[in-house]
Amino acid sequence: MTTTPPDRRVLLASAPNMRDLGGIPVSGGVIRTGLLYRSASLAKLDDADEAIFESLGITTVYDLRTSTEREDAPDRVPERVRSVRLDVVADSQDNVAAQIPTLLADPEALENMLGGGRADAYLADANRKFVSLPSALTAYRSFYLDLIDENRTGAALFHCTTGKDRTGWAAASFLLLLGASEDDVRQDYLETNTDLAPALQPMLAALQEKGVRTELLDPILGVRDSYLDAALDELRTRYGTIENYARGGLGLADLQIGELRRRFTESA
Repeated sequence: MTTTPPDRRVLLASAPNMRDLGGIPVSGGVIRTGLLYRSASLAKLDDADEAIFESLGITTVYDLRTSTEREDAPDRVPERVRSVRLDVVADSQDNVAAQIPTLLADPEALENMLGGGRADAYLADANRKFVSLPSALTAYRSFYLDLIDENRTGAALFHCTTGKDRTGWAAASFLLLLGASEDDVRQDYLETNTDLAPALQPMLAALQEKGVRTELLDPILGVRDSYLDAALDELRTRYGTIENYARGGLGLADLQIGELRRRFTESA
């Protein structure tokens, strides 16, 4: 059963798919609001949205993208904001997303790469790797350790490019570790489809005019239950529970897990 929290969306036209992770119920309480946000890339943050961003008190941004992604589209955030670079997929040898711009110019290659269910299979495999890839474990460990660093103050935000895959697992693991139900985690995960869709429509319309079969892109432009299921299945197979993933995979001590819960939850 899902418990619908207050509207957590932060409506920034230049930085879509942004929302507060607060307000979601956990065992014995609720996640605090105004402390941790998720979003897509901040590379196009305009002046109007930067003012809203400033009002949120965000002092730390965790950038889960690759070095190439960061170089091609650096975040545009206030100078006072500390940026922490955490390349989740540094150890991955297969990055279909990076090939998309080239594939869009070659419909046959696009069909060969993404057609016949291959895109779904790729995304499911990518989500499994978020749980097991060494660079992913290193990145998410650093993410959690920095969240509880006693010297860190203010709110924080984490993002990748579209805020759905690498960001999706960061959010899902965070919510599970704090005690949210799997149903509520899934609800937050799938909300990306609603929040991201308006930002993608102009691009899809332009591609359709060029004759690109945009339905081939559907699996990689959104999220599906099966992607989250793949990550959760990997977690259960390797570690059994979210706590064991935090301990054995991320190397977090019980005291650190407890500190994370203390900082980010409160009594209902």
